[in-house]
Amino acid sequence: MKIYQGLTDFHPPKNPVVTSGTFDGLHLGHQKILNRLQELAKSKGGETVLLTYWPHPRLVLQPNSNSLRLLSTFSEKVNLLREMGIDHLIILPFTEEFSQMSSEEFIGKILIDKIQTKTLVIGYDHKFGKNREGSFEYLQAHSNLFGFEIEEISRQDVDELGVSSTKIRNALTQGAIKTATKYLGRPYEISGLIVLGQQIGRSIGFPTANIQVEDQYKLLPRDGAYAVNVEVNGHRYKAMLNIGDRPTVDGDKKTIEAHLIDYQGDLYGLELTIYFEAFLREEKKFDSLEALKNQLMLDREQAIFIL
Repeated sequence: MKIYQGLTDFHPPKNPVVTSGTFDGLHLGHQKILNRLQELAKSKGGETVLLTYWPHPRLVLQPNSNSLRLLSTFSEKVNLLREMGIDHLIILPFTEEFSQMSSEEFIGKILIDKIQTKTLVIGYDHKFGKNREGSFEYLQAHSNLFGFEIEEISRQDVDELGVSSTKIRNALTQGAIKTATKYLGRPYEISGLIVLGQQIGRSIGFPTANIQVEDQYKLLPRDGAYAVNVEVNGHRYKAMLNIGDRPTVDGDKKTIEAHLIDYQGDLYGLELTIYFEAFLREEKKFDSLEALKNQLMLDREQAIFIL
């Protein structure tokens, strides 16, 4: 996959088949669009082109809002698009000036002049241009002027999947991991650097890797204990994970701690990726470290059984 920061270095391939959007999470609905994109490119002897935006439009249009939570970091999105076989990824800088571009300008300057689009594929609810004025209906009504074909993934096609980014966010904030996995078509993941913690887990026989997630907009599932798979240094391990404030030891901030089952060694400073498989229980305050240890033993047994 070729990646372009803006359009300066982009040279249109033969018969570009194009789609655009933020594609947060790249869930099954998005995958339906991308699969169709690839089918059309193959049938037309063309190449796939995906336009996306960064920063996320809400960060520019609602700068004072701190409610934005994303299902995929930008690097996760890039990796997933590469795995899905997209040929060209164009990252357009989303600025205040760009947000004022009309749908006619977007079509003329970007889709036609810069990309030389031959086929455009969009989801049924996709809008573009200033105030989201552009739509499939607008494109269809003016298609004779544009010189490219237009295909819409219908509401029926997407509704059959019953999926949306909002549904996935709601599932994760409720701890409904299996629902999120179903809609994503894969386990939800978070990545981060392993940093030094208080080593309380080590003192009770459950050493943990403390994960620091750098992206402040990445959505974390609800507080509680989870069965997860962990990837580090190219290897996968079964693990159990806790997200929360650690009330038993009077924790004063949210932490993410993974206990890797059947792993021995130092993990500090390494990058780790967590794949959520199941919610085990809510976080709670135990009367003592011994009571916490007993619960962790039960959690480990349940995690092993699930994994």
